[in-house]
Amino acid sequence: MKPILVFQTDFTYKEGAVAAMYGVVKSVDRELEIIDATHEIPQYDIWSASYRLSQYTRFWPEGTIFISVVDPGVGTRRRACVARTADGYYVVTPDNGSLTHVLSLAGILEVREIDEKVNRLRGKDTEGTSVFHGRDLFSYTAARLATGVIDYAGVGPAYPVAEIVRLPISRPSFSNGAACGIFEIGDPNFGNLWTNIDLAGFLTAGFKYGDTVRVRASHAGQVVFDESLPFHQTFGEVQPGEALLYNNELNRVSLAVNQGSFMERYHLGYGPDWQVEILKG
Repeated sequence: MKPILVFQTDFTYKEGAVAAMYGVVKSVDRELEIIDATHEIPQYDIWSASYRLSQYTRFWPEGTIFISVVDPGVGTRRRACVARTADGYYVVTPDNGSLTHVLSLAGILEVREIDEKVNRLRGKDTEGTSVFHGRDLFSYTAARLATGVIDYAGVGPAYPVAEIVRLPISRPSFSNGAACGIFEIGDPNFGNLWTNIDLAGFLTAGFKYGDTVRVRASHAGQVVFDESLPFHQTFGEVQPGEALLYNNELNRVSLAVNQGSFMERYHLGYGPDWQVEILKG
């Protein structure tokens, strides 16, 4: 079976960019299946693009091709690439940090730079522009790879995995009755904040469901949140409007307001410079 193509971008559906990319895919092969992951990545937010890829890729059939286009450096000397992951997927993306989480969590076996002389859309009044690689490079190359026009070697020359651009990424730390990490991502719809603190390490550090814990958050070294919250498995164990610590669907300790937005209530964000410390009692 031909691989599925799964797209994520920061384009939204407000204009025709997404339709143009899908038109390129169908022009290569009408039978190729296209699925949306999201087109609502925050504008230019490479960190979020990287995290979202690692959030969902492993749930897809082996061989799926993911196209991630969050590309503030489009048309510059940054590489356009296709990475082959250790767990059997391909990621077509600008090499600008978008592979950080996949590289860290799943591993990347090989990466190839897209050869524009071979794998660039020609005609249709696309030549001469360098501002829509989502259409002219990434969608076109992904479709050619999926339908067998090219094999992986045909993408272009390989380069060392060690040269992949990486964003700063941190690991949680644990001690008896304490866990430290970062707010790694936010849930834009419900306003929850997800940490990088894994449940297994958290429980090993002595925390248990039903505990009241102290949560202290800092941004760029300044404390911006310091409160005691209950730790539960799910939202309904507190009243609507109450805040809690809970275990999210990726088994990461997270913060929420039951039927409300934690991020909006407390004006907190996410990324490498948002530190969080959780203490027993």
